[in-house]
Amino acid sequence: MDYIFTLKYQLAQGDSDPDVLVERLYTEGCDDALVGVGLPGRLALEFTREAATAEAALLSALMDIKRIIPDARLVEVAPDFVGLTDIADIVGVSRQNMRKLMLTHGSSFPLAVHEGKASVWHLAEVLSWLDAKGGYNLEQPVIEVARIAQSVNLVKESRRVVALGAEWQALV
Repeated sequence: MDYIFTLKYQLAQGDSDPDVLVERLYTEGCDDALVGVGLPGRLALEFTREAATAEAALLSALMDIKRIIPDARLVEVAPDFVGLTDIADIVGVSRQNMRKLMLTHGSSFPLAVHEGKASVWHLAEVLSWLDAKGGYNLEQPVIEVARIAQSVNLVKESRRVVALGAEWQALV
């Protein structure tokens, strides 16, 4: 099965020539990725990778990038962090419909990662909620990729924080 996902990286100073990077990625096994180099020092790779599972697809891509560009630092795996418009596009409904669902089902709708002028959710949590609610034609590969993307992003971020004691954990 084909799985579609994006890996975003921060590049080391020595790896900033986009033409060299694109050629190296293509010749060393990442010919299934569209490469974006629009931001200086950043690299985005949209993969369409064939694998038995979403986990296998993401793992193989992460391993390929680690082998090809060892000093690149993973910024984010997508799709994970999404707004209502992103969710609506994936589900195939209007943004207004998603907003109505969020407001109508406030007590059961997944909690946002960030609430503000632009709120952000984990896609996997919203898709799982919609799947349980029923009535939506959701593609399982998208849900699987979103779950793995969320897990990878959470593991990556957990390495950046100081562990809190049991008292703190009980409060959050």
